[in-house]
Amino acid sequence: MSELHYQLDLLKAMNQKLTEKERMYHTVFESAVGAFLYYSFERNQVSTLGQWKEFFNFEISEPKQISKLLDAVDESFAVTLRDVLYLEKTGQEAATAECMLKNTKIWLLFHSKIYYGTNGQPVDKVIYISNITKIRSQNEELTYMAYYDSMTGLFSRNYFVRLLSEYVRKASEMNDVISVMMIDLDDFHKINDGQGMVVGDELIQQFGSYLKELCEIKDVTGCHLHTDVYLIAIYAPSGERTMEALYKEIQQRVREPFKLSNGQELQVTFSAGVAEYPEASQSAIELINCAEIMVFKSKAMGKNIIQYFNTPVLEEFLRTAELESKLKEAVFNHSFQMYYQPQYFADSKKLRGMEALIRWKDGDDHMISPAVFIPIAEKNGAIIPIGQWVVEQSIMQYALWRQRYGYPFIMSINISALQYSREDFVDSVIKVIRKYGVTPSEIELEITETILIEDFQAVYDKLKLLRDYGIRISLDDFGTGFSSLSYLKKLPIDTLKIDKSFIDTVLGDSATKVITEAIINMVKALGFESVAEGVEDEKQYEYLLSIGCDVIQGYLFGKPYSAEDVEKVLSSIL
Repeated sequence: MSELHYQLDLLKAMNQKLTEKERMYHTVFESAVGAFLYYSFERNQVSTLGQWKEFFNFEISEPKQISKLLDAVDESFAVTLRDVLYLEKTGQEAATAECMLKNTKIWLLFHSKIYYGTNGQPVDKVIYISNITKIRSQNEELTYMAYYDSMTGLFSRNYFVRLLSEYVRKASEMNDVISVMMIDLDDFHKINDGQGMVVGDELIQQFGSYLKELCEIKDVTGCHLHTDVYLIAIYAPSGERTMEALYKEIQQRVREPFKLSNGQELQVTFSAGVAEYPEASQSAIELINCAEIMVFKSKAMGKNIIQYFNTPVLEEFLRTAELESKLKEAVFNHSFQMYYQPQYFADSKKLRGMEALIRWKDGDDHMISPAVFIPIAEKNGAIIPIGQWVVEQSIMQYALWRQRYGYPFIMSINISALQYSREDFVDSVIKVIRKYGVTPSEIELEITETILIEDFQAVYDKLKLLRDYGIRISLDDFGTGFSSLSYLKKLPIDTLKIDKSFIDTVLGDSATKVITEAIINMVKALGFESVAEGVEDEKQYEYLLSIGCDVIQGYLFGKPYSAEDVEKVLSSIL
């Protein structure tokens, strides 16, 4: 009897433990962030646990109702989900399926797990269901960011390069052609600087959206490279799918202004460059680089045009790039030399002054013409330190000569428009003059007419400050640029230089002769001094003397000299 009581007590204790475990499991399931479906193969019983009611509006209380889950998801996922729900039919232990609920944007993850007995038969099945909508959304966003440009909807730069690389691989196997066009909006920085980045960004977005629609219609690949630069690639171009056809369509579009959200209308133009595989390059990156070089060429030729790749242009670009690199090194090392060309009074042939001229020999001891490297320096900003160096060297050299020979003359120094536009320009020149103790009236700054295109009042104010300090001002290359007589009479200048292009043809061209005589008469009437540059023979000199030109400069009286040779000239005068 006692044995029977013992067995009964043991069973009660075991049942109590099972009840406690069951309560614990239910608690775990109910607190889990998901829903569970449990199926016992031995008892043929099914039950749902966890947050089932938050996922579904139906219950599953018997095995055949499991199929309700197939009806709950979008039809396109039904087959995949069936394999996961009835995993025991495949003999697998676990499987997952991502499905979207019908008529919603909710994504669920179904994870099925089968537990097998020692005989290999399934015993239990647990299906865990979780909401992965947020994760899917984040993944889709990351995918979009990886492949598309958020501002325009065009492909991103990295993905475009991947696609273009695949095009190149395919084209090399199929012996096909690929065209790449780079598009760069003209003077976009003026819109950004003048009207703000918000306006600039909206223009970029609208232009990019238009390109996206065009690329979809033409079935070509488009990319927003950066800021106001875009790329289009065409595999095996033909018919309307050629860069020339696309260029004309885009040109047609930009003839109409872009209407911004604030009601403003913006008219734009663009420069384009085209390069093709295999002619231009054998790789995606180099193909893009070649298209960019053609854009540079378009910009240099006046903008709003298209340029196609050719070898001479590439060679010219590479030479310029090499020269630019050497120029930066020369600026850092001050690897320049100063030469000085004498100027003489036409009537007495006495020395009037010297024009300081910069010269440069590159690392290979090749003399590089200022006509070549000065435009490069103006483009990349190197003209600022170069100009400062020229001012310092010229005034320092003049101070040495003045002290050594005691002969007063005028040192003329060329000033670039960029150099002149700096706010500290006037102070920097005066500082150097004071540093070397030079008389201001013996220094002459030569400015070109391009300076006058900028804010005239700002130009005038600086000229007046320089003149008030005693520095002479010369207007260089007169007749080749702005040449506004209304401005000329207002400028505080001392000297006007007649450009060499007039002197070259003055004896053989009647129109040039009339203009030259008119300039000199005008200069006299205004009280300026006239200087003719580029005088190379005696007949030119005699003619200029006869019409009253004040000063002669050119090879007839002296080529540009080194500092040592200038000292010989000064010694001969004394």
